[in-house]
Amino acid sequence: MPPPPPSPADQRTLPSRLQDYDRGYAAFDWAQARREVTDLGGGRLNIAYEALDRHLDGPGADRTAIRFLPRDGGDPLAITYRALNARANQFANLLAERGLQPGDRVYCLAHRIPDLYAAALGTLKHGCVFTPLFSAFGPEPIRSRVEIGEPAAVVTTARLYRRKMADWIAETPCLRHVLLIGDVDEAPEGTVDAARAMDALSAEYTTRPMDPEAMALLHFTSGTTGRPKGAVHAHEAVVLHRVTAEQALDLQPGDVYWSTADPGWVAGMSYGIIGPFAAGVTLVVDEAEFDAERWYRILDEQRVNVWYTAPTAIRMLMKCGPELPARYDLSALRFIASVGEPLNPEAVHWSRATLGLPFHDNWWQTETGGIMIANFRCLPIKPGSMGRPVPGIEAAVVRRDDAGGIERIDAADETGELALRKGWPAMFRGYLHEEARYRKAFSGDWYLTGDLVRRDVDGYYWFIGRGDDVIKTSGHLIGPFEVESALMEHPAVAEVGVIGVPDEVTGERIKAFVALKPGHAPDDELRRALMALARKRLGAAVAPREIAFADQLPRTRSGKIMRRLLRARELGLPEGDTSTLEGGDDRLRPCASPTAGGG
Repeated sequence: MPPPPPSPADQRTLPSRLQDYDRGYAAFDWAQARREVTDLGGGRLNIAYEALDRHLDGPGADRTAIRFLPRDGGDPLAITYRALNARANQFANLLAERGLQPGDRVYCLAHRIPDLYAAALGTLKHGCVFTPLFSAFGPEPIRSRVEIGEPAAVVTTARLYRRKMADWIAETPCLRHVLLIGDVDEAPEGTVDAARAMDALSAEYTTRPMDPEAMALLHFTSGTTGRPKGAVHAHEAVVLHRVTAEQALDLQPGDVYWSTADPGWVAGMSYGIIGPFAAGVTLVVDEAEFDAERWYRILDEQRVNVWYTAPTAIRMLMKCGPELPARYDLSALRFIASVGEPLNPEAVHWSRATLGLPFHDNWWQTETGGIMIANFRCLPIKPGSMGRPVPGIEAAVVRRDDAGGIERIDAADETGELALRKGWPAMFRGYLHEEARYRKAFSGDWYLTGDLVRRDVDGYYWFIGRGDDVIKTSGHLIGPFEVESALMEHPAVAEVGVIGVPDEVTGERIKAFVALKPGHAPDDELRRALMALARKRLGAAVAPREIAFADQLPRTRSGKIMRRLLRARELGLPEGDTSTLEGGDDRLRPCASPTAGGG
């Protein structure tokens, strides 16, 4: 039997997985990390083998892999690693039966249901390429991604297929199979009840050994203009997923882990499927969407040890006040972290005071495939900081020159672009069908992230903004995040988006768009108070010259405020790709009533 997890009383005294950052960073070697991944012959490997098969020869086979919490509040469903592997094998056999070959692309458009996880890992077992899609996408974003990636099959639910795909599916000849998972009363014409078909297939399948450079994952990311980019990732990515799950997220044997990231995004794949299963922990999967009371109840009842969530959700919890979490036992928590956008310092202070633990922010991109910079459990947190580079990752602050090269900035606290030295296992291998665009993302041995940062004297990195978000006013480079963080300290403020507006005197003046919490009036008195707070925190040169109140700010469905859309609307410019813009369905409810039971 696997060792029992530490008792809740022991969790916060349990030593961190990475105990000495400086020593661990100096000694780290990717070649050694690669040797810890199962060699399937001739240096070949498979993400799914690391996530599932390798657990089957020991006591981990009967450990719970997924603890599924139904939307309607029914009894949790426990799925062991052995059972999940068998279901993934059945899906791999289904792909083989349908004639799919290694390298064929399989898209998945589904909510968090158990067969989504079996489909993802079964696809990888068969050597096909898995592409997650966000289930809240409308028909056009889905169609555009299908046209770019040309999948042979799509896995979805009957409801999502009817609502979002049925009207145009006949016009995409590349898509040969529509495989329905979840409850299917009657499969629409041209589709397959995959869940029923899998039940009739063998639960035995030999996971296919893959070249480390073989394409495994295709993740789409929106550009500031134009069509989405398809970032290609290889099977070798699992080396970084496993290392960072253990070192950056502190996953340890016996842990109960909850990632609230939607499986339609890269975070939901890297740290909602691959990382935790490679680490052999129990993954909590909640079918429902955000509900503050439900979330606190999950942390309590499921005895969650490690929790990975988004700053937007954290701010939603903050708006509900301290009374709600005080009703729940959160003592099982050992480590909590955030992902998706920079985390305001106020959220770190709030979590320390309210939850007894600070949130640990980290930084990465779709292109990096996994966490690159993190606030580690073994290091002091600097609230608002991205943290320090993951062992094995060399980061630098650079500026581009007129000849297309780069120059390193070694001085502390100088603003420049974040660059990462090539060579980590999860680095994207290309943009699908866009080789020139891919080459443009590099300068020699360095990947240029497009994010502006500074590095302090202790080696912590601080996010300033995207290269196209930075504001230059009166000779000062101002990061929107810094201004937003200052305004977020006011108790009336729920969300802030900051942009630069052209100004004849200063070059750009800073304008803030502010959404308020319920019960606060958007009047001149509050505007003056916010101006005073910003000047106090930032100085007159950095504080916004204008503050506009808004009922809500444009955000992607993953929670990021779209500053470029604020800027475009302010200046009357083209809005570009808005396929990830949060729509009318309210995916994040600020606070549930005290008696609410579902999402």
